[in-house]
Amino acid sequence: MGPSLASVGWPVVDRVFGFSPHGVFIAIGFAIGAWLFGRLAPRRGISLDAVNSIVFWSLIGAIVGARVAYVIAHASDFASPLEWLYVWKGGISLLGGIAGATIANAVNIRRFGLRFFQVADALTAPLALGIAIGRIGDLIIGDHLGKPTSWILAWTYHGGRLAPPFICNGTSCQAQLQGNQIEIIKRGSAELHSGLETIATGVGVHQTAMYDMLIAWALFGFLWWFIREPRREGTATLTFAIWYGCARLLEDFLRIDKRFGPLTGSQWTALTVVVVSVALLTLRATTKRPGPTTPGRGQGGDALAEAAQPAPTEAA
Repeated sequence: MGPSLASVGWPVVDRVFGFSPHGVFIAIGFAIGAWLFGRLAPRRGISLDAVNSIVFWSLIGAIVGARVAYVIAHASDFASPLEWLYVWKGGISLLGGIAGATIANAVNIRRFGLRFFQVADALTAPLALGIAIGRIGDLIIGDHLGKPTSWILAWTYHGGRLAPPFICNGTSCQAQLQGNQIEIIKRGSAELHSGLETIATGVGVHQTAMYDMLIAWALFGFLWWFIREPRREGTATLTFAIWYGCARLLEDFLRIDKRFGPLTGSQWTALTVVVVSVALLTLRATTKRPGPTTPGRGQGGDALAEAAQPAPTEAA
């Protein structure tokens, strides 16, 4: 493959003052998403105590679920079970984090007399926003690199220590995945021989984290408009699941990662979520029972300015 005409690229940075930009932006995304959830929740009958509890258990469940899902999908990469706990060395799964947060709150929301979709509908837009912000950290550290490409958004390597599964030494970074070695170096031309793929500076690859960030921003914009009006409870949640699930299915075909058969672990998860969500939407569309309705987030005014206003008190 010849050099890319793309201008997208930068030196990756794995640490800033000892902190990983990856973890920092995940934390920022979670905090902003939690703030927005706290503004939307009272309009849906969710008390402040319930909000605080849901956010807390979402944090715990997301951390555990993200790591467990990654370990399951990459078990052969660890020398011993003890390394499963080395979270600071990287290795988490976004879909695993969402699943973990959901499981952690399965019983918790019942304690407050809440319904699953009542809470989930209020979380869809904040979750999309949190994902979009969190992906900024992936771009800074050069995570989720994909296959070589020459299209306009191709990403080029300009030095720095890449995120796992790449191991960098001097001017090169290598990754070994299922017998196919991928090497990114600073000089030379792209080659492909005996399973060794060499990608030089100026030769682009798919940056799937960038695609995911753009998709998440678009999803947030759509959901922010969608929840403006009252909707049948669960519709916003299932819409999020189908949109983001389909996005991950497509993205991972371009990504360098371990596969289980034709798909990655994330793709199998996303496929299951999409199939179940489509089935539920179809079932809901054919049933005569209307079910509960999720209130709209309000009429008129600037959307983000409205969310920034103090939430109504419980007495009100």
